Amino acid sequence: MERLSSSVQSWVEEHKLASIGGLWATAVGASVAYGRRKTPQMRLIHARLHAQALTLAVLGGAALAHHYYNPSSNTNNSSSLDYDFYSQLPPATTDDGQENERWSW
Repeated sequence: MERLSSSVQSWVEEHKLASIGGLWATAVGASVAYGRRKTPQMRLIHARLHAQALTLAVLGGAALAHHYYNPSSNTNNSSSLDYDFYSQLPPATTDDGQENERWSW
């Protein structure tokens, strides 16, 4: 059983958008089928509402799973930031506080 769950988990991780789209379509279909007593217009509105809520829940779960399974990606590594571009720009003001010509309109 563990092998099946790990293979499903790896497939979902490789096909995230397809998984979310399939879940959304399933939720719309189930919601439309469940609301048979309502008018067709109300069924469609409620189906979309339920599917969007479910999609947001799945996206939130995916974000939490990404945060939980990839702890090294959420550390802010300041050595990887590229400040070379900004160090080449001229200062906005001169030493006496006057605005630099390159920065004025």
